[in-house]
Amino acid sequence: MVEQLLINNDDFYIPDANLLITEDDTPVDNFASAKQQRLLVSSLYSSLQNQTFLAEANVGIYHADKQPAIVPDVFLSLDVQTPENWWEKQNRCYMVWRFGKPPEVVIEIVSNQEGDELGKKLQIYEQMRASYYIVYDSTQQLGENILRVYELRGRRYFETSETWLEQVGLGVTLWKGEFEGRQDTWLRWCYQDGSILLTGDELAEQEKQRAEQAEARVQLLAERLRAMGIDPDAL
Repeated sequence: MVEQLLINNDDFYIPDANLLITEDDTPVDNFASAKQQRLLVSSLYSSLQNQTFLAEANVGIYHADKQPAIVPDVFLSLDVQTPENWWEKQNRCYMVWRFGKPPEVVIEIVSNQEGDELGKKLQIYEQMRASYYIVYDSTQQLGENILRVYELRGRRYFETSETWLEQVGLGVTLWKGEFEGRQDTWLRWCYQDGSILLTGDELAEQEKQRAEQAEARVQLLAERLRAMGIDPDAL
């Protein structure tokens, strides 16, 4: 796919972005995957507002010259951000040579047995040197394990039972609850103590509950003062 090379001012060869396919309008394959992707991406942006990172769903990653892009369901790359002019051809997808590193985490959500998540995709992410590769198989298409975590050690992936991603400072967990009106078991990011990263709606609901609890405490105190013959409005 990438046949022509350009030479930049530092005499390093980089692929010509104009020859790359940065989008092909392929839709997401099902409702469940779409919601799961939104949950993973949105909770990062709502909960980690003071950190620099790039997280996306269904955005292509170019990792090697003359190789087609691979499109993970979700990826997370730390200490980088979306280029300011994201409509320029070379800024429309994740090109490892432009960001200077691969994403730390790539996630695949299994919906059938045709994605080869434990074969070709695993090999590509291993060659790309993503620190962690996570396979979420909620319907157990690939075996009994619903969640598989692979960690890069040296040049190879090793499956691990550890769901805390030390190099990222985040973990993953399975969580039963409601997201966008749908009750299900979801893959979610979590902190080391096991608490989940909240979405914007969850943070707003949490703040609403705190305000209601504070108001209830004020009303209770006022009632106690009145019972003691003290006018709380006069204080």
